[in-house]
Amino acid sequence: MRLHLHKKRSEAKQSFTQLAGVSLLKPLKGVDPNLISNLETFFTLDYPKYEILLCVQDTDDPAVDVCKKLLGKYPNVDARLFIGGKKVGINPKINNLMPGYEGAKYGLVWICDSGIRVKPDTLTDLTNHMTEKVGLVHGLPYVADRQGFAATLEQVYFGTSHPRSYISANVTGIKCVTGMSCLMRKDVLDQAGGLVAFAQYIAEDYFMAKAIADRGWKFSMATQVALQNSGSYSIGQFQSRMIRWTKLRINMLPGTVLEPVSECFLASLIIGWAAHHVFRWDMMVFFMCHCLAWFISDYIQLTGIQGAPLCFSKLDFAVAWFIRESMAVQIFLSALWDPTISWRTGRYRLRCGGTAEEILDV
Repeated sequence: MRLHLHKKRSEAKQSFTQLAGVSLLKPLKGVDPNLISNLETFFTLDYPKYEILLCVQDTDDPAVDVCKKLLGKYPNVDARLFIGGKKVGINPKINNLMPGYEGAKYGLVWICDSGIRVKPDTLTDLTNHMTEKVGLVHGLPYVADRQGFAATLEQVYFGTSHPRSYISANVTGIKCVTGMSCLMRKDVLDQAGGLVAFAQYIAEDYFMAKAIADRGWKFSMATQVALQNSGSYSIGQFQSRMIRWTKLRINMLPGTVLEPVSECFLASLIIGWAAHHVFRWDMMVFFMCHCLAWFISDYIQLTGIQGAPLCFSKLDFAVAWFIRESMAVQIFLSALWDPTISWRTGRYRLRCGGTAEEILDV
């Protein structure tokens, strides 16, 4: 993992994709303290040919003023602002992006969430991986250094549990992609029906990836992470996000019901029980040793993904890791209890297979 992430870009590869134009689709709703600084990093990308398509659903959204400020500050950057969206389904992100997608002029489309910040060479890194047989390039989700325990908890999760399953799935050929930062071939999306075809799903990223894979294209993971840097975060927000993601996975992939056994405490209990009955080893001693080995492995993995010194102490890591692992089963049970989710300004009832219907207040 450390050998793949944080690599320096290859000059040979850079020349291969130097003239590949990219249309960046940026869905925006509301503002947080980091929005303008995050968004500005896209205006300073070191890439020869790209456009920024800023998409805001509502005319009175404060994000409009942020966009106009940056458009005025960087008049030489090819950027446009689309306001109003176009309702084509229940997915608010797709509805918001539709005018920008229809106005995109390049063959590569980069859909990137509002909370992501990038380095000047991030787009070059993505296009370096868009080789002849690749149809989608994605970034491993991670979190920027921020202050507070809620930030530490989120960073520990995205450096331990999440990449463990994310990287394992991609290494074994399972298509596991999050839509935080995805570079895709527009003609392949158009063959699948364009963005409209995915407006019936809440987890549009999963179904876009599936459509690309079904057409014989490969995936590639960038060497730079998709760095989340939201200025608004709390333990409650983190928990709600995890429950929402789990609900989506349960409805899309029934095998998700086995997910709890992949978490440290439950897995250690099961393996400890098996070791006791097969080898007559002490169950609790085995449980503690297994948890300790898991804990150390997670710390090593986190430092590898970070690629730099952590902004919190080993004690902070230990506390955040223990709390995150303790929350896992509760998050799963909460997801099973209620099939509805709240996302952005809407509430939705999930259906088996990944489709959803909006719950309208009467």
